[in-house]
Amino acid sequence: MLVTRTVPRLDLPAAEARAAVLGQPVTAESFHAAFAGFACLHAVECVPPPAARGAGDSARIVFWNAERLKYLEPSIALLAAQRADVLLLCEVDLGMARSGNRHTIAELARSLEAGWIFGAEFVELDLGDARERAWHAGQQNSAGLHGGGIVSALPLRRPALVRLETSGRWFDGVFGERRVGGRIAMLAEIAVGSGPVLLCSTHYESHTGPADRLLQTRAMLDAIDAHAPGVPVLIGGDFNTNTFELEDKHRRAADPALAADPHRLVEPQPWEPMFAELADRGYDWRSCNVPLAATQRTRPDGTPKPPFGKIDWLFARGLRCSDPAVVPAVDDAGVAISDHEALAVTIAPA
Repeated sequence: MLVTRTVPRLDLPAAEARAAVLGQPVTAESFHAAFAGFACLHAVECVPPPAARGAGDSARIVFWNAERLKYLEPSIALLAAQRADVLLLCEVDLGMARSGNRHTIAELARSLEAGWIFGAEFVELDLGDARERAWHAGQQNSAGLHGGGIVSALPLRRPALVRLETSGRWFDGVFGERRVGGRIAMLAEIAVGSGPVLLCSTHYESHTGPADRLLQTRAMLDAIDAHAPGVPVLIGGDFNTNTFELEDKHRRAADPALAADPHRLVEPQPWEPMFAELADRGYDWRSCNVPLAATQRTRPDGTPKPPFGKIDWLFARGLRCSDPAVVPAVDDAGVAISDHEALAVTIAPA
């Protein structure tokens, strides 16, 4: 579940290989064969910055679910304006028609004169979700990778990818997409002050419930402790903490519960056991998040719709955190460029 092999460029899956998997019967055996066969799922792309900056006594960190990084130029402008030392990113594409068949995180990093690591969460066997298949009908993915990573002008040391699960739940298309892979967390160390800090960018499963989020949390924290025992940690992620089981979330049977507790979506801790697990293992969220601040917004196509929740979080262990902020994910005209706001915080050794 912990991948530490690094390469300067991932081995991109050919269109023929992706088509061959798409044509196979949908079975557990065909999923595991495809998962094992795609080399890009078992390595971390790692490219150093062109001119690495030295460490300071503190570091400004931004986490963002960039929703494919499909609005790349305004996304670059938004992130450049934050003047962050490190960007923790999830939902970034490599070779997807929906984002112009670009290597989005590489183009972002080069524009910021930074280095990057990237890991593939999924090999996409089609053009994306139902909206994206309609918008990009007749086009082809050049590589079909979707994942997460970290961008920084500081050296990123000891990069790794954590597989939070390999259930194959996206393989049969029941969630509206055919994919090979599973949710991930990306790890790398930076120097802050006189010592290392482990950074983690993660993306939890969206089609699940609180009990499964607890399992993903345990898998992530176990991997962090195995990879960097005793090192201070900052985790940024889209944790999808909507507080409901999947069937309640999509049938909106949860509306009476929201009426009973209007703060439930922005203060989900009582309904999400992952928070108790994080607290038991020394992680704090109060000092690094803006309280009661929703992190979702409506896209130009009108989705998603309110009520919105706080589903993106920062968690810190062994660090002093200050100046938490929610950064609106909009372009210069105020138009949404993701359905998630970005989060920012400054960290220093405790």
